[in-house]
Amino acid sequence: MSLLEVRDLTVRTSTGLTLLDSVSWEVDAGGRLGIIGESGSGKSLTALAILGLLPEGMVASGQVLLDGTDLLALTGRRLDRVRGAQVAMVFQEPLTALDPLMTVGRQIAGPLRLHRGLGRAEARAQAAELCRLVRLDDADRILRSYPWQLSGGQRQRVALAMALACGPRVLLADEPTTALDVTVQAEVLDLLDELVDRTGTTLVFVTHDLPVIARVAHDLVVMREGRVVETTTVAQALAAPAEPYTRQLLAAARAVTRLPVAQEAP
Repeated sequence: MSLLEVRDLTVRTSTGLTLLDSVSWEVDAGGRLGIIGESGSGKSLTALAILGLLPEGMVASGQVLLDGTDLLALTGRRLDRVRGAQVAMVFQEPLTALDPLMTVGRQIAGPLRLHRGLGRAEARAQAAELCRLVRLDDADRILRSYPWQLSGGQRQRVALAMALACGPRVLLADEPTTALDVTVQAEVLDLLDELVDRTGTTLVFVTHDLPVIARVAHDLVVMREGRVVETTTVAQALAAPAEPYTRQLLAAARAVTRLPVAQEAP
């Protein structure tokens, strides 16, 4: 059985508008899945639905199975025990995802105290180690800082440290480098790639950027207008995409980047 399996996930508004329509995909333990599509395709909404973080007025149906447990059936404390501990998320813009009125140290230590029951001193020591893990070497200063006192790249590393704090089985990364400049984006992607390899965490990476997907993911789900239009591998998509929409994404990416042409799909 796959570690994370999404079955016929559908999201509708209270007025009956369908935003996600029978989305299905799966990823094995230790796998790397990329979800790609244009703005409004439903890729970020899928990630939010997995963790029960849909905006008010939206309702999800179907199944989201984590090692056989349906996350959509969990509520309250049972769902809280999953968020952060088993499935964690890194959001697109850490300045809005982080609390501007709370120091970075308290925010990184929060999941450790909540899910692992660590005391204040032990949680802070572990937070310092997590800072070093994500290459924030001046850990003492970082922990004393507020998010608005840090650069965009530093904030995203803090968000990554928080997400990895409790050793989640699945990491959902929702366009985590979109708000960063090109140089910092490359550094964060390299760091994410290294940490996922080191920890064996299953990665689900959401983006509109095919070159980014090619850098961090092995398998690929292509979405458009709330539906899955192609499920393939990144190598196969680069070599011979099956669907016209995937070919459009590939052509657009190659028009503005040096995205490689795969010679042979595995």
